[in-house]
Amino acid sequence: MVEKATTSQGPYEIPHFSRPSVNTRVLLKNRPLAVPQPSDFAIDEAPVPVPGAGQLLIRNIYLSVDPAQRGWAQAEANYSDPVPLDGPMRGLAVGVVITSRHADYAEGEYLYGWFDWQDYAVVDPSKVILRAREALPLAQFAGLLGINGLTAYLALTGLGRPEAGDTLVVSTAAGAVGSLVGQIGKLMGCTTVGLTGDDEKVALCTERYGFDAAYNYKTADLERAVAQSAPSGVNVYFDNTGGGILDTVLRQMAVGGRIVQCGTAANAQWNPPPTGPRNEREILTRRLVWSGFVIFDHAAKYEAAASQLAAWYREGKLVTETDISDGVEHAPGAIAALYAGANRGKKLIYIG
Repeated sequence: MVEKATTSQGPYEIPHFSRPSVNTRVLLKNRPLAVPQPSDFAIDEAPVPVPGAGQLLIRNIYLSVDPAQRGWAQAEANYSDPVPLDGPMRGLAVGVVITSRHADYAEGEYLYGWFDWQDYAVVDPSKVILRAREALPLAQFAGLLGINGLTAYLALTGLGRPEAGDTLVVSTAAGAVGSLVGQIGKLMGCTTVGLTGDDEKVALCTERYGFDAAYNYKTADLERAVAQSAPSGVNVYFDNTGGGILDTVLRQMAVGGRIVQCGTAANAQWNPPPTGPRNEREILTRRLVWSGFVIFDHAAKYEAAASQLAAWYREGKLVTETDISDGVEHAPGAIAALYAGANRGKKLIYIG
């Protein structure tokens, strides 16, 4: 069932949502060493929280499943504090304001932000990332206009700096970030090459997302494949995996190439640090620029980036896939499934 809401851009569809009398939460019970497994979580019920002055009560509708949640659950959470044990799993969500005690937010308004894996969240405005003001399906605020789309756009344009005629290689190219990176690269005049983990996703890359070429890194001779697709070298490598795939592409980079390090999914854990080929000689001789990107460093650019992505989407220049599971019971295994490549597009859990 869907209902209609209205933004300044026009009407958009929203899914039905109920207002349960208890707050169902997905709790982190164990500190995982690698990818969180279903046994690391538990589901409980708590009273619906009450907002204080300046706060909002949010009813979550879509829970977002993101690769970064692996790090947030581990003991060393890299750029943020670990999720407290026995507390709700940290997560992004799209929800509706049920009660507002802040003058700038209205009841019935739809928001995307840090609302965690639970039915209800009490937050202050600092937890809000975007307000649903574009005329798009509500789920797109957790995908296209969420951290996946914002990352694709801001990391590629800001660090990759693609130019017309460049060859752009993207790992996890059929994923929620990689698929958009490839499409944005095409809009900027690049030749695009996708790397992914199964033949179905290879076909998705070329037939759905418009990559000029795509390869299954598990079965292809990757070094040869990249060399064939980038005979003059790779100008921009957008990397979501690290590991052996990075080692291979690094040695195919053109002089003056740019590497955007956006993820490290190929490495299950970082304690102790994994060892591998020494790359400093490649960086020196090829005069490479290798930059790390964390989307939360770029909050001031979110609204402008979201506006551009929404415009391209409405013009039919970007396509997306959304993989939605129905019910909170799917949450405990969702991160593990994401790392196993079981999703097709942006992974969400509908809990409305």
